[in-house]
Amino acid sequence: MKIAIGTKNPAKVEAVQTALASWEDCSFTDLSVPSEVSAQPFTDKETIQGAINRAANALEKGNAEIGIGLEGGVLETDYGMFLCNWGALVTKGNAPIIAGGARVLLPHEFAVKVRGGMELGHVMDELLHTSDLSKREGAIGVFTNNWVGRKEMFVHIVKLLAGQYDYERGE
Repeated sequence: MKIAIGTKNPAKVEAVQTALASWEDCSFTDLSVPSEVSAQPFTDKETIQGAINRAANALEKGNAEIGIGLEGGVLETDYGMFLCNWGALVTKGNAPIIAGGARVLLPHEFAVKVRGGMELGHVMDELLHTSDLSKREGAIGVFTNNWVGRKEMFVHIVKLLAGQYDYERGE
């Protein structure tokens, strides 16, 4: 079975490969595809749509049986701005399977910059004097003191997607 992953981000690609390692006879292709949403999604709805779009675009571009899209965003609440993460699994002719992940409150100084128009990944790199943090532990890794990293968080989401996929197929 050919699985197309709608990103080239190493943390997300490794998450899909790790989560689906028990599926036999699978090949993985990682593809740069558009999310067709804002560079920094600001709602669950927009973040979910980005994941669905990435999955659908990967499915088509990769000529695969399964497309998987993973998208990170932020969500304003009465308690502050939270990190949010969503995934989608798409197959031809079926409704997308959707699952969400962990949420953590962003510290005020990070949220202010995101509200000001910066993407969270750029904010993280700027304030922490790093580069490409989103391709490694991500904001979730920083704000949980590496108890949960970006790959691990997305592994959980992909397992939720795979479990629903297996359930729908009766396996």
